Parts: sequence; C-alpha cells; structure tokens
Amino acid sequence: MAFSDPYLERVYQQAERRDGGQQEFLQAVREVFETLEPVIKAHPEYEANGILERFIEPEREIKFRVTWVDDNGRTQVNRGYRVEFNSAIGPYKGGLRFHPTVTESVVKFLGFEQILKNSLTGLPMGGGKGGSDFDPRGRSDGEVMRFCQAFMTELQRHIGQFTDVPAGDINVGAREVGYLFGQYKRIRNEYTGTLTGKGLEFGGSLIRTEATGYGLCYYTNDAMKELRNDSFEGKTVAVSGSGNVAIFAIEKAQQLGAAAVTASDSDGYVYDPNGIDLDVLKDIKLIERGRISEYAQRVPGSEYHEGCSGVWEVKCDIALPCATQNEISEESAKKLVSNRCTVVCEGANMPSTPAAIAVYRSNGVLYGPAKAANAGGVAVSGLEMSQNSLRLQWPSEEVDQRLQDIMRGIVSESLAAAHEYGHDGDLMLGANIAGFTKVANAMVAQGVM
Repeated sequence: MAFSDPYLERVYQQAERRDGGQQEFLQAVREVFETLEPVIKAHPEYEANGILERFIEPEREIKFRVTWVDDNGRTQVNRGYRVEFNSAIGPYKGGLRFHPTVTESVVKFLGFEQILKNSLTGLPMGGGKGGSDFDPRGRSDGEVMRFCQAFMTELQRHIGQFTDVPAGDINVGAREVGYLFGQYKRIRNEYTGTLTGKGLEFGGSLIRTEATGYGLCYYTNDAMKELRNDSFEGKTVAVSGSGNVAIFAIEKAQQLGAAAVTASDSDGYVYDPNGIDLDVLKDIKLIERGRISEYAQRVPGSEYHEGCSGVWEVKCDIALPCATQNEISEESAKKLVSNRCTVVCEGANMPSTPAAIAVYRSNGVLYGPAKAANAGGVAVSGLEMSQNSLRLQWPSEEVDQRLQDIMRGIVSESLAAAHEYGHDGDLMLGANIAGFTKVANAMVAQGVM
C-alpha cells in the first residue's frame, strides 16, 4: 500500500530498495510512517533537511565476530551487533539481546523503535540497540561469562558513558550485565556508568529490574483513566512471557487490583484462574531458570498448554503481551476482541503484527504501542545514568515516583499530540508524532550531518 504523501512514499521505497530483506525493520518503519503524514505536511522543513532519509538510516552499524570456548574446550563463533541509530538528543541508549533470532534486521528495528521510545521519556537519550545470536539457554555460568567477555572485548571500543550506553534485553539479565560490566572495567581501567541494569552493589538503580513491567502497568492504568475513566481494579489480565517484564507486569497489575491469570515461555503457557502465584513463578524463572510447565506441576488448579499463541484465547479484559515481536497475529487479535478484551498495551517490542493492530483499531480497543507502553525500562536506565553521574543512589520510593511521573507524561504527551493533529485518543499516532518531532527538531537545529 502506497503512502499518500509523496515524501513518505519516496523515502519508504528507498528503504525497501536498500533493505529489502530486513522485514522486521521495514515493518517498524512502515508502522511509524503511516502515522506521520499530518506532521510531515505541517513541517515542510523536515523534507528540506532530509529528516526522514536520515531518520531511518543508522548513524553507525557495527557487526563483529564473537569467538569463545565452551566447557568442552571447543571454539564457538557467534555474531555480535550494535546499531548506533540516532544521537540527536543524547548518547545512544538501548539494550543488548542474546537470542538465536537476533539478526541485523531485528537489531535495526529495535534501534529504530528505541529512538522514539527514548524521546518520549523526556530524558536526554538517543537510540541504539545490539546483541548476538548466542543462546544462553542451557549454557553454564562459565560459558555465559566467557561469551560475555568475548562480546565486550570488541564492543568496548565503540561505547562509553557519553557515547553509547547499552543495557539488558531478552536473555541479558543481571548475570550477563555483571559479566559485561566486569570485562569493560577490566579492559578500560575505568569505573563509569557505561552499562545500565547493573547490580545494586556496583552502580545499579533500585526499581530497574521491575521498571519495564511496572511502567507498563502505570502507563496502562493512566491511559485507561484518561480515555475510559477506568482502572485495573477487578479486571482479568492475560500476560505473555515470563521474564522480568512479564513477571513484574503481573506483580504490579495484581497490586493495582487485577487478576493476572497467564504466563508463558517459548514452549507453552500456563493458565491459573486464581491469579498467577508470583512466588512460584519467580522461583522457577528468576532463580531456577526453569520452564513454565513446572508452574502447573506446583500450583493446584492451574493448567499448562503447549504452544504460545493460545495465551490470547484466554478470556480477559486487558492483554499485556510481554514476550517477543509479532506474537499476536490477526487471528489472535480477533480472538481477543471476541472474548471482549478492551485494552492491549505492549510490554514487548512490536509484539502485534500490523494486521493485529488494524483489528484493535477497527474494534475500538484501547491500544498502547510498545514504544510508549514499555518505555519504563529505559526510563529507569536513564535515571541510573543520572545516579551514576552524581555518584549516589536514590531510594526506591523516589525512583518509583519518577517512573510513575514519566509514564504519566508519556500518556499525556501522546494524547496532546494526537489532539493537535486531529486524532483525539489515538495513542499510537500520538506516541509516534510526539517522539518523532522532538528528535526531528533537534536534527534540524544541528544541521546536516
């Protein structure tokens, strides 16, 4: 489908010619471009300054070999990536993902989304992302350490507290960040806040582990209040995933009065009509690094089902996808709607396909896009950077309050931008425009570079 605006159409066709095989990246670009037409028409200076062409082209892409030795003495080779996408409003900021599905396209889509997400937080952070096709599942701590050390040996030459500040993402948690930080410090002989998501003992922030899941619920609650005069109280919530995002989204949703009844991993999902038992889930996933099927073995009355997509067939009022990209298809979205789900807010990055989003929008579902709804993680990463620069640690109550304020501000800015361009209540369009205009104006002000 062509864009009606010739500038948007020309730039998107250019992206297709250059990056035709990068489907995740092109999907992310198209989803943003589809909402930018009113702002492009209102700002002819963006075309004159080539803003869109520059906006979709990373400032720097780094691809490197990661060579390490496993426990059997065998040499292993993985690919490492870092995309430093846009630094118009601050140093590159974005996580590292270790997963077999990591490709250049995936890293570019994540980095592109990160530009807008970081802009929405109101903090001075540009957009970047990175990772590797390394899979830590089933690997020993020693193997994970050696991989992280090999990965950082190359990455360290490209990052720094004023240049590029990575964090965690899928399969990069406290253990991995600790190993990465240790190797950076070892090579550079400096103790700086170059990574976020660090342990509390060496520069980490309170609430960082919980931030994405908590922030998702703060955003959802604020959006429901503004648009529906409603809240989590008494609602049934379906959540996918069982990592930090999902676990702490479940925790906060239940603190806000809802019953979160599902969790999942790559093998299947569990349904607990009494509400997920967080103590059991945390033991399995955060301590034992086990499989979600074990939950049903330990909690009477719960059910385990093979396959991930079935989580969206569970009847719910609110859906919080927190697993991975494109996990909700058009068919799954229709099932949610038929089961009277009225709110979908995204904890994962781009978890809904374009067809699924069309189903939400055509059926009046309150839809919170990932770049807005899951910005809590990078927001507290930004707060961690501030604490590192100040050489202090704020109490958890202060960090949590700042997180709540940031997520409320994202809802407010998105709704204001949507109203300004004649699309009242459209959180997706509002988030894209609010995030984009801040970065675009900074790019115009800084000249062609």
